Amino acid sequence: MGKLIVSLSPHAHSSDSIERNMYGVIIALMPALCVSFYFFGLGSVVVTTTSVVACVFFEWAISKYILKQKQNSVLDGSAVITGLLLAFNLPSNLPIWIILIGALFAIGVAKMTFGGLGNNIFNPALVGRAALLVAFPAQMTTWPKIGQWDKYLDAETGATPLTIMSEAIKTGDPSMLEQFPSSLDLFLGTHPGGAGAMGEICALALLLGLAFMLWNRIITWHIPVSIIGTAFVFSGLLYMADPIYADPVSVILSGGMMMGAIFMATDYVTSPMTPKGQIIYGVAIGLLTVIIRNWGAYPEGMSFAILIMNAFTPLINNYVKPKRFGEVPAQK
Repeated sequence: MGKLIVSLSPHAHSSDSIERNMYGVIIALMPALCVSFYFFGLGSVVVTTTSVVACVFFEWAISKYILKQKQNSVLDGSAVITGLLLAFNLPSNLPIWIILIGALFAIGVAKMTFGGLGNNIFNPALVGRAALLVAFPAQMTTWPKIGQWDKYLDAETGATPLTIMSEAIKTGDPSMLEQFPSSLDLFLGTHPGGAGAMGEICALALLLGLAFMLWNRIITWHIPVSIIGTAFVFSGLLYMADPIYADPVSVILSGGMMMGAIFMATDYVTSPMTPKGQIIYGVAIGLLTVIIRNWGAYPEGMSFAILIMNAFTPLINNYVKPKRFGEVPAQK
């Protein structure tokens, strides 16, 4: 009779791994990446390539020469995702040297300073974007129009849908919303004005990525649905109360709402662990995004809303911490 071997948990195994999930997210980002190449051409290629290569290089260099880690984390795919998401949050005419600074902040400050993957408090790509937005506000809020395939730094720019929303609120003139693109144009990314960040241009491409990740159980529905649903309801109430506010469909299809809800807020490390916590987190992000968009200094509020709620994630995890198996409730 063989010996009974007792070992430490976990005893249940699955095919899940960091690499599988990370490369799954990269695949989910491909539709949005292809659309950005199609709409922005040379500018998108330059910005994306620079961002990804810089993020991978900084992670390799910091791991090897500063942290002196024996096993480098470059091949797990997380640095590539950070590079892609950082690029998706940038205009397609941003100079290379500014992109390099953003990549250094994303990897060096937001990720590796805390010990690398699994230890960072804030979403690295959003930290990189926020740092660039504070340091280079003019360059980070100049948005090229689509269809300029052979242009990079000299691309013609225009007002984005979020800029039009913001101006309507500031001036109190609802007629300004007549310039707003149709919902179909926002869904497909074909509106004629300033397109915004590269990755947020086409809601359809982002939803394809969401469907892929849900199908492969890379993420769950709780965070994306709670963010988009909350933003839809809150902006709908504002729209019914005053015509200077955009309709809720336009709100959720414009700017970084879809990209943030699907790819940024769902980051494993910086979001709550339980379904209940994820819904609380998502509802708060949806509310904060609409509040910042309508009454904040910047037309876009998704990035700041996610970063704020990243800071609250430990508290949410503690609040909704599941009861231990066999634990007896405390007597009142």
